[in-house]
Amino acid sequence: MIDRSMEITKNISFRLATVDDIHNLCHIESRSFPTPWPEEAFYNDIAHNRFASYVFIEVDGVQAGYCGVWIILDEAHVTNIAILPEFRGRKLGEKLLCKMMSLSKEAGAKTMTLEVRISNHIAKSLYKKLGFQEGGIRRGYYTDNKEDALVMWVNL
Repeated sequence: MIDRSMEITKNISFRLATVDDIHNLCHIESRSFPTPWPEEAFYNDIAHNRFASYVFIEVDGVQAGYCGVWIILDEAHVTNIAILPEFRGRKLGEKLLCKMMSLSKEAGAKTMTLEVRISNHIAKSLYKKLGFQEGGIRRGYYTDNKEDALVMWVNL
């Protein structure tokens, strides 16, 4: 049997999202989260927020996922990271987050933070693998079910 992680890693690329990509960001977002961000949030970040950047991971030219980050002074804050369901389990999230960590460091960030659902064991495992440490709890952070968020951080 062919390892799925091998079959998809041949033609991976990354690129910054533009205003023209908002529809695709929303598509990935709505397929990934129970309470997706609205189109206006992406538009405002990309068009008006000089601290925000969004990067796509593309597989054979298909936008398989994205990661958003705000870099303020020397701290990068991951706003969202999402991989389309049909592309999951192939280490694309890891590749995407590593790329965003590298880009953030190049932009002058010394640390990176994020929030993750307490119940999201797969994401927490990935973040720990990449050196993120637990930093605290945000009680009732997620609006859809009032789930707590674990705050994690890493030195870049």
